[in-house]
Amino acid sequence: MNDEGTAVDTRPTKIMYVAEATAHGGRDGHVTSQDGQIELKVAMPPALGGDGNGTNPEQLFAAGYSSCFHNALILVGNREGYDLSGSTVAAKVGIGPNKHRGYGLAVALSVSLPVLDADIAEKLVDAAHDVCPYSNATRGNIDVTILLG
Repeated sequence: MNDEGTAVDTRPTKIMYVAEATAHGGRDGHVTSQDGQIELKVAMPPALGGDGNGTNPEQLFAAGYSSCFHNALILVGNREGYDLSGSTVAAKVGIGPNKHRGYGLAVALSVSLPVLDADIAEKLVDAAHDVCPYSNATRGNIDVTILLG
């Protein structure tokens, strides 16, 4: 929402890159990317009744969101002239049943900006949350908590 309370259109005006991946066998199979960079076994985690002998979609989402958010943070930090040396972003992605007989996700991002004071760090995190495509895609759809430490 913008300051007037209306939804902000975050859809791309131009597609600059398209990633392609294919799942074979769902959560107990494997995933591959079109360019061969990803070839992973996937498995249900033990908490969901699986053997955990492979990665899972929540781990892949956590990896994608954390790296994308960190890049957005670096981008806005550089624009403002701040040093983001030693900064990190860690993501936790939770999954559980929702009220509509399906499943939902929740995300917690832990951001570390060790060389910046708290006010500047918070300003940059807020700006990164506006820039990051993952944040824009999930806004209003899933709970995203950002912890600054």
